[in-house]
Amino acid sequence: MISYAPLFETMKRKKITSYRLEKLGFSRATYYSIQKGNSVSTNTINQLCKILKCNVTDVIEFINEDEDNQ
Repeated sequence: MISYAPLFETMKRKKITSYRLEKLGFSRATYYSIQKGNSVSTNTINQLCKILKCNVTDVIEFINEDEDNQ
């Protein structure tokens, strides 16, 4: 499962709000979709990395659900 928790931590650390993301050209609808945990394209991840000047690992992380169930 992909988690967007790192994105929200990165935004908090960089003091960037969802409003600021929108002003920098990021879709509000896409942001809300991410908040709900919906999947997004690699282009969206790329856009976030450019806007936030960060790495992919600062936006998403993989959580292995199989390991959690053992």
